[in-house]
Amino acid sequence: MKRPASELSRRQFLQRTALGAATVSVLAPTMLSAAVKGKIPVGLELYSLRDQCKTDLPGMLKAVSKIGYKGVEFAGYHGRSAKELRKMLDDNGLVACGTHTPYETILPDKLQETIEFNRTIGNKFLIVPWMEGKSAEAWMEKAKLFNEVADKVKSHGMAVGYHAHAHDFEKFGDKSAWDIFFGGTKPEVVMQLDTSNCLEGGADPVSVLKKYPGRARTIHVKANGGGPEAVMGEDKVDWAAVFEFCETKGGTEWYVVEHESSKDPLDAVTRAFAALKKLGKV
Repeated sequence: MKRPASELSRRQFLQRTALGAATVSVLAPTMLSAAVKGKIPVGLELYSLRDQCKTDLPGMLKAVSKIGYKGVEFAGYHGRSAKELRKMLDDNGLVACGTHTPYETILPDKLQETIEFNRTIGNKFLIVPWMEGKSAEAWMEKAKLFNEVADKVKSHGMAVGYHAHAHDFEKFGDKSAWDIFFGGTKPEVVMQLDTSNCLEGGADPVSVLKKYPGRARTIHVKANGGGPEAVMGEDKVDWAAVFEFCETKGGTEWYVVEHESSKDPLDAVTRAFAALKKLGKV
């Protein structure tokens, strides 16, 4: 299945930046639990502001906090150490609600370094944003790896997960790669659905969510079908059904906004937050 150019650039972006910072073995204070009473907190996937973060990460974190976001999900660290990132988060009243950490960083030779880095920044969700498999067997092997990693990170208060892209809904026989993978993983493995990428892959996000109750602990809420500048409520996603599932059966701890294609990224994530507010989510 042909991948959109935006997905390829995302993969290259992560490979270039994700391990650019040295790990600092500093024990972070107790992580903020997102499972709070009332509304699910809203974070921002920083890939939305990738160019701006590259040149002014402190300024972007300050702006994100001012908009009203409670957390950020990293997609690369822009040459900053874990200690530096933690200070910037604390200075702006933000928490790390996830990291998009490349597949290679959860392999045995890198996993401990990844754990230490995320412990320092106060993050518990280690989300792999991209994998490929050419067969059902390849996806089952990846499921086995994620089960092993889930066991290893659990004692650190962390969870490993996988993020959806369109190619994950390609079928091998009568099952999609997504279903082969998540059907073969433990409940502890986080299913980070991306509402837009799911639709781009030809699947219905609500149907996908309903197959895996309790596993959407963090979900990317991204508009689809309303044009490049559309935000939630201006598109074709069934947001009422998505939110109803997340807030009753999803086990959802974070809504994570992502907007990849705007001409004015900061304006786009500001409008996205306002849209969620209009929908009663913040």
